[in-house]
Amino acid sequence: MNEEKKESIFDEMERVAAEYSQAKANAIYLTEFRKSKKAILMKEAESLKPGLAGNAQEREAYSHHEYKELLLGLREATEMAEAYKMKWEILRMRFEKWRSTQANKRAEANLR
Repeated sequence: MNEEKKESIFDEMERVAAEYSQAKANAIYLTEFRKSKKAILMKEAESLKPGLAGNAQEREAYSHHEYKELLLGLREATEMAEAYKMKWEILRMRFEKWRSTQANKRAEANLR
């Protein structure tokens, strides 16, 4: 791997790191928003059926289509974050391979 290729790996690592950070932030946001959405939907269920018990409100919230959509979004955000994490690891391994190759070349040169 030449110097230009090494720089392209660094550029790719920088891009993937930014994308991973954004995907991770989205996953964390949706995880936290899930709690708020549940509370909103429970409040809505109670307003539609005054006197509805808390466990019934919770059941209504969990079965609401908006809550299910949020869970699908959370699944997608988590999947995306994990994919970028794996891309980062692959790039890191490629760089480490390059470093090892360079060290081996230096060692061979010193043996001559």
